[in-house]
Amino acid sequence: MAFLSDVADFFSTSANYWGDEGMVNRVVEHVGMSSASLLTAMAIALPLGLVLGHTDRGGPLAINISNLGRAVPSFAIIVVTASVVGIGAAPAFIALVALAVPPIVTNTYTAIRSVDPEVRESAVGMGLTGGQLLRRVEVPMGLPLIMAGIRTSGVQIVATATLAALVGWGGLGRFIIDGLATRQFEEIFAGAVLVAVLSLLVEAGLSLLQRAIVPKGLRADGMPTLGPIAPASDLG
Repeated sequence: MAFLSDVADFFSTSANYWGDEGMVNRVVEHVGMSSASLLTAMAIALPLGLVLGHTDRGGPLAINISNLGRAVPSFAIIVVTASVVGIGAAPAFIALVALAVPPIVTNTYTAIRSVDPEVRESAVGMGLTGGQLLRRVEVPMGLPLIMAGIRTSGVQIVATATLAALVGWGGLGRFIIDGLATRQFEEIFAGAVLVAVLSLLVEAGLSLLQRAIVPKGLRADGMPTLGPIAPASDLG
């Protein structure tokens, strides 16, 4: 009971919310780092996965290499990078991007290759070029699986960004690291709760985004369907 009382006092103390070391600033730091890492990973992984999936060349090799990256602990990447570039945001950013790329590459490649070959052949037979086939058929039909990879990476980034505090960066991990150093267990608990809540919010937000951009017929709550394909002359 005393511990829960300490936790309640921590969250009810206004001084813990403001300032450079307050919860508001730490959340902003955490969200900023996580967002930048996810967007960078998407910029790298999405084009790679789309090209490999569309051309079906070198895909298995790229997927295997990508999956090998999952076997390397993020903590190890942070430590090695910090020894090269120094402490701060840079090693954490590199580690988070490296963590996020494999699921996006794998899911994107798999999503494009999973498109029904008959649908692909029909589209080509109607005169669609390779680029039009990718934009108008393969990407829309693969969006649920592509977004699943992005959601997975997003949640992993938010959870793993707490390790950035080990190399002198901020974020919610500071509550855990600083709490351990001072044996303020209520601060450790508060940091863990905030990370968990933020992870759930990211999952919920990306789920809503997926629902907004995935065609209704391709959602999990609907039957996968493909609408009529416009002639090539009508496509951009």
